Amino acid sequence: MKKFEYMEKYDYEQLVFCYDKTSGLKAVICIHDTTLGPALGGTRMWNYESEDDAVLDALRLGRGMTYKAAAAGLNLGGGKTVIIGDAKKDKSEELWRAFGRYVQSLNGRYITAEDVNTTVADMDYVAMETDYVTGLSGTSGDPSPVTAYGTYMGMKAAAKEAFGSDSLEGKVVAVQGLGHVGYYLCKHVYEEGGKLIVTDIDKDKINEVVNEFGATAVKADEIYGVECDIYAPCALGATVNDETIPQFKCRAIAGAANNVLKEERHGDIIHEKGIVYAPDYVINAGGLINVYHELVGYDREVVMKEVAKIYDRILKVIEISKRDNIPTYKAADIMAEERIEKMGRVHSNYVIR
Repeated sequence: MKKFEYMEKYDYEQLVFCYDKTSGLKAVICIHDTTLGPALGGTRMWNYESEDDAVLDALRLGRGMTYKAAAAGLNLGGGKTVIIGDAKKDKSEELWRAFGRYVQSLNGRYITAEDVNTTVADMDYVAMETDYVTGLSGTSGDPSPVTAYGTYMGMKAAAKEAFGSDSLEGKVVAVQGLGHVGYYLCKHVYEEGGKLIVTDIDKDKINEVVNEFGATAVKADEIYGVECDIYAPCALGATVNDETIPQFKCRAIAGAANNVLKEERHGDIIHEKGIVYAPDYVINAGGLINVYHELVGYDREVVMKEVAKIYDRILKVIEISKRDNIPTYKAADIMAEERIEKMGRVHSNYVIR
């Protein structure tokens, strides 16, 4: 891929390649924008098919974090790290500590945390080498339950628009991906009386949700076409695409995954079809809100009240969408960009003071 052309197109600040021979670390750190504050974004570990796939994932996720922080009203910029490797085989103390040293070398421009296939314990190793990591044990810990709660509140807001009521009782929710966030989202839906159809690449996770919440399991490629009210993507991104859209029978899409739309035009298509889409970086901001409060002074009750406001933010996005007759993904961008533009007039790149 033409990296500098891509960075120019979306106004990125920095792309850092990290390699350590001893530990086998191969990481890409993306810093998209620090207008509002230091770039904060988790570290995910994935067996990418190619290095370009890893770079593109870091770039897309980093930019998404900028918009997520801005839309959530946080004083943070956007960044992300991807580590190329098998999370079940390649993790080690030396890998995480080598990565921590690279984070430290950025001198506060980037703050990391856990993400897909990484844990609080992993971040504890990172913290041995850098001050710029959050979501550690002994603090608020795993942010996944908070992310799930915010997603649940955003799902209720989407349901209000799609069905005239925000109640999920009796609603069929198709959840793709049963990791930490997906599991807790299923729990919320189940406890409100919703019905679950689920899938995951890990059979143990499927069995857990089926046994605990009475979910119906389907094969990975069947989840898009099931009869449901709400589709909740909670795995990797780009699951709203040319292949899946014709299969959808849902009236709303509201899940915790990042970069749900493969391309922006797919947001246009589902808008034309009348499917209510809760934009990913607005609905899944709970984890970011949680770790941000660790940086400024943590109070769980305050955090959960802030995360609950995702309900109102989704309704605001829908209001802008209806007012301007534009898809919700564009309405969310407008909400985020206005804040970045205003603050950009106050100060530019974040620096340690």
